Amino acid sequence: MFSWLFSDPLRVGDAAPDFALADQDGNTVSLAGLAGKNVVLVFYPADETPGCTKQLCEFRDSWGMAQQKDAVVFGVNPAGAKKHAAFRAHHQLPFPLLVDQGRQVAARYHANGLVVKRTVYLIGKSGKIRFAQRGKPVPEEVLAAAEA
Repeated sequence: MFSWLFSDPLRVGDAAPDFALADQDGNTVSLAGLAGKNVVLVFYPADETPGCTKQLCEFRDSWGMAQQKDAVVFGVNPAGAKKHAAFRAHHQLPFPLLVDQGRQVAARYHANGLVVKRTVYLIGKSGKIRFAQRGKPVPEEVLAAAEA
């Protein structure tokens, strides 16, 4: 009955669920459209909160490493495009923020609860999950799992 509240992240080795979400500028991003890239999804509860801001800024500060690993990074939460655009500009985030209205993608990635659970995934070029962890893993730890 409350399994959604206490769920674990998807397992490493599982196929990543496909999704299609709009970013802060209205562009549609789909996992299928990112085939052949390492994809980092950072699910987080809210824009402009201390913990979430720190986590996303750590990925901003590791942007060079993400590019070396042929990785694209996306923040994901249910806030609207306008709020995401302001948050992204305020903190100079070089990656898009995706609007998960209704938290449907968060649910597919076991990152849903009373609020979106802070969960980070790295999906390899093969479409398989290579890293999955709750909380705030450091970007270097996440990107170390990227496929060459």
